[in-house]
Formats: sequence, C-alpha cells, structure tokens
Amino acid sequence: MRCTVDTNVPIVANGRPDPTEQSRRPSIDCRLKAVARLRELLAGATILLDMAGEVQKEYRRYLSPSGQPGVGDLFYREIINSAPGRVERVDLPQLPSGEYQDFPTDPALARFDPSDRKFAALSRRERAPVVTATDSDWIDHRSALEANGVQIEFVCGCDRKRWFEP
Repeated sequence: MRCTVDTNVPIVANGRPDPTEQSRRPSIDCRLKAVARLRELLAGATILLDMAGEVQKEYRRYLSPSGQPGVGDLFYREIINSAPGRVERVDLPQLPSGEYQDFPTDPALARFDPSDRKFAALSRRERAPVVTATDSDWIDHRSALEANGVQIEFVCGCDRKRWFEP
C-alpha cells in the first residue's frame, strides 16, 4: 500500500490534541485506532512525502525525531530514518502563486486548509489515499475532494462526536 499521512494521525496517536481542532483531546478509541493504523503502515506501507520536504517539515514541528514518547513520534523517526522502499519522495510542483499544481482548482475547495493541500495534492498526483484522524476539514470538503480524485481514509471514522473526549 502507498499513502500519505496527515500530521494529525501521529499527533492523535501520541494522545495530544490536533492543533486544528481547538485543542480538544482525542478519545481513547480514536487514539487506539491511530496507533493501530500507524503500526500497520510502519509494518508494510510506503509513505509518500514531497521532494521539497514540506510534509517532513510539518512532522518536525509536531513530532519528536527521537521516536519517544509516543507511537506518532516512532512513526516520524521511522520515516526520517527509513530505508528506500519505505518512503517515496514525490515531486509536487508548485505554481508561481505557491499553490500545488496537483491541488484541485474546484471553487468548492477554496476554503480547504492551506496546510493540508500538500497531502491532497500528493493523493491526487499519486492516486493514493490520505490517512487522516481528527481533522474536520477533510470531512467538510470530502465530496469535492473525492470528486477531484483525492482519496481519504478516515482512521477515526466520520462521526466527529466520537473523535474527542467529552
């Protein structure tokens, strides 16, 4: 399997709040699903990153390269230390405006989070899913993204009420 992993998945696996969701803590169920999915991906998937390093830079902002203390940090360490075949770096051209060439120009996506556009562009370019956990922007724009060739895997499902602790 080939996929790209939104930063919220390892953040949730670490038990920390997704910064895009008003600092609400992930539910135990969602955290366990994120941990399980990251372990599966580390065991046999190829993780897509952009050649310019924007995905890795975002990982670095939220995760520890030492691989501690959480499974999300372990995922990041494995990604930066991986042997060829575990990580595939993909050229993700940008337009003069800074927008990713492969991000859909659909007006329905005008409000889609700019920080997640690299993941959507990778998905569309490589025909591989974006794995996400608790970022509601993916649900809010799901129809338009999927209509434009972006595949999305919702690790914690699509019921936002189940994503977070009460």
